[in-house]
Amino acid sequence: MTTNHRIALIPGDGIGAEVLPPAQQVLDVLGRRHGFSLSYTSYDWSCERYLREGAMMPADGIDQLREADAILLGAVGYPGVPDHVSLWGLLIPIRRSFRQYVNLRPIRVFEGIDSPVRGARPGEVDVVVVRENMEGEYSEVGGRLNSGFPDEIAVQEAVFTRAGVTRLLDYAFTLASQRGGRLTSATKSNGIIHTMPFWDQLVTERAASFPQVAWDQEHIDALAAKFVLEPARFDVVVASNLFGDILSDLAAAVAGSIGIAPAANLNPERDFPSMFEPVHGSAPDIAGQGIANPLGAIWSAAMMLDHLGHPAAARDITDAIAAVLAKTDVRTRDLGGTATTAEFTDKLIELL
Repeated sequence: MTTNHRIALIPGDGIGAEVLPPAQQVLDVLGRRHGFSLSYTSYDWSCERYLREGAMMPADGIDQLREADAILLGAVGYPGVPDHVSLWGLLIPIRRSFRQYVNLRPIRVFEGIDSPVRGARPGEVDVVVVRENMEGEYSEVGGRLNSGFPDEIAVQEAVFTRAGVTRLLDYAFTLASQRGGRLTSATKSNGIIHTMPFWDQLVTERAASFPQVAWDQEHIDALAAKFVLEPARFDVVVASNLFGDILSDLAAAVAGSIGIAPAANLNPERDFPSMFEPVHGSAPDIAGQGIANPLGAIWSAAMMLDHLGHPAAARDITDAIAAVLAKTDVRTRDLGGTATTAEFTDKLIELL
């Protein structure tokens, strides 16, 4: 019996609508090969919708997504719509309503891509950043007072809970035990007096349950430098919401292009759908030209297949990504080539 997965598509803005169709093409090829099918429902939720109707998605948007097995998102962002409006109007409500508390971002230096970092060599840099995705520095606690007056102030509170940090650490330590057995915790306890020592305390507590994992901790400023100077040193890096956000984009740049970077927003318990998305943004400067790099979306689709229980199909995709970069000179513009989105996708599917 063929398993069918219900996939909610949110193309979003800019190149989001250009990179999801290639991901669908790849998914359908793998479905035929591995004996599963995917049915897609597309939702026109975007900044353009916000400009038309005053909301990124309808009031019952979360309920519409609830029955999906997974969500595949393109990109969000549009000139004239502030980023905090687009983010808090769509992505963050989905992440929090579906308790997607793990943001997973793998980074590899592939053969055939020149990293701007001299020490980042193919086959040596293979890092996963495990980022807390629901609380931390990106809380809703705070506000603004005395707006418009000289003594105007803005207050933003970071919120770290024992339950929230512990469940993330357990995920990260488990992942490290399944990979290279090494974990690095990002902290800043020498400057942030309450939340970061609390984070460090919980890391120490949870590490005791994973004696097979060698771990250390690094202050975020030093860690950012070492991501550039010694990128091959790291295996699994666990970090709070803000630190993980910055580190994962830095690591993607070290790998050669943020255009290839994927992300998963996971509800590990599978009580709710998880969401998968490239991290390159909507790129309005190249939207509509057919030159967007589809690799971030395609790799995100591979992560989705792995989450849905098809690890062999997911490996087929990552193997094809490695092959198209190592064995051909087909590249999109961000990787120094001239291939269109469609040409790059066709070559990757050929290698599948």
